[in-house]
Amino acid sequence: MTHHRTARPLRLTRRRAATLFTDDSGAATAEYAIATMAAVAFAGLLVLIMRSDEVRGILTELVRRALTVA
Repeated sequence: MTHHRTARPLRLTRRRAATLFTDDSGAATAEYAIATMAAVAFAGLLVLIMRSDEVRGILTELVRRALTVA
């Protein structure tokens, strides 16, 4: 006759729980990853905006005016 172990609930000691919930190693790396993803998304949005003919025309006219004022 074989005995099956019953699943015991995961019990955390106070020390282990304190270590798990206060350990912030890797937090800076996660923050850098999130900031990098946001920057890439913003750059992608800018590329889409800059590719439109209307914006390109506005910028071309702005540069033309700046160069002819002198």
